[in-house]
Amino acid sequence: MGPASSTDMGSREHLVMVRYGELFLKSDPVKHHFIGMLLRNIRHALSANGLAARCETPRGRILIYGDQPEKIAGIVSRVFGVVDVSICSRTGSTPEALCSEAISLASEHLSAGMSFAVRVKRQQKIGPTSQELGTCIGSAIWDHIPGLTVDLDHPDYEIFIEVRDFGGLVYDSRIAAPGGLPWGTQGGALVLLSSGIDSPVASWLVMKRGCEIIHLHMDGGRWAGADVLAAAIDNHRKLSCWCPGSDIHMLVADSEPLYDVMQRLRIPPRLRCVICKRFMHRVAALLMKKEGAQALVTGENLGQVASQTLANISVISEAVTVPVLRPLITYDKEETITLARKIATFDAHPGDLACRAVPRMPATKASLEEIKECEETMDIDGLVAHASGSLGRVTARDGKIIRHVPPADARKN
Repeated sequence: MGPASSTDMGSREHLVMVRYGELFLKSDPVKHHFIGMLLRNIRHALSANGLAARCETPRGRILIYGDQPEKIAGIVSRVFGVVDVSICSRTGSTPEALCSEAISLASEHLSAGMSFAVRVKRQQKIGPTSQELGTCIGSAIWDHIPGLTVDLDHPDYEIFIEVRDFGGLVYDSRIAAPGGLPWGTQGGALVLLSSGIDSPVASWLVMKRGCEIIHLHMDGGRWAGADVLAAAIDNHRKLSCWCPGSDIHMLVADSEPLYDVMQRLRIPPRLRCVICKRFMHRVAALLMKKEGAQALVTGENLGQVASQTLANISVISEAVTVPVLRPLITYDKEETITLARKIATFDAHPGDLACRAVPRMPATKASLEEIKECEETMDIDGLVAHASGSLGRVTARDGKIIRHVPPADARKN
């Protein structure tokens, strides 16, 4: 629905303007569907936070009207599919109305000695050009506030004007949002989520591409560091901030028996990391069917550790037939850390996250035949069945844990 037609408005009206990116490049039916999903997600996020709002969809924009534009902008800036948001004043489309609002806004931020620029876009193809409007509005600001200079390249302050069929939009800031595709447009994925840095970033990246996600954490029990489970739950909690208003679920599977069996049967230590990864993939593939997920997501990165050499990734992948997505496969560690900081999953002091099963010299090119022989000796199918049947569940929403059912309690139910 587009904005109702408007004559020149005598008073300004505050609203939040949403920009989306690649959605605009889709075919009309797909674009219509994706924008509908984006609107659904925005409304759901606002409603879950107790904010009443009305949305309009002029070409290439979403306009949100509500009593608390600052809060609305903050929430919507975490919705996938949104490129950025701005708190705007809506005016009439005449040069006089645009100049009046631009002067009012600029007067709050500009003083003598500062430089500024005016950026104008217009939908209309009649009347003054964008350049002519920019010159007119800039001159009005310059006349009203003495001592300013114009700098179109690196100004101290910028003001933006959009002239559309329904009127003008005036604003001076753009709040960055994650972009990507709207949550839910690409179906579901199950993400192997650890206590570390990589897998939360991998999860965020597939969320950004429109996937609804379910997390799976493999709990190593006494073989894991004292803070591993708590750190994984915290990663899960933090990621829920990026789907405001939605419940995000994490399954917790008991993998302690795997390590016990490898120790008891004296499985060669150099093979244990690859066997462990294959085990995780098997459990995840089995749970995907139950959870309705279409792909498995991991935080693997080519060559980062011994189990992630190309040879070992090939051996690990052989364990399952489901699609496996590895968003970080070519990332440098610093790139991953930078993104982890940006999305607030990075913790500089995470505590004891050790894996007590890691050997001193793991294989970098494990033999598939040898691995399979070990798995047969271990009754790997039985271990997978145990792990997939002893699940806990942690539910997070908007950065809070709202339900935590440990595996022992889950078995009772």
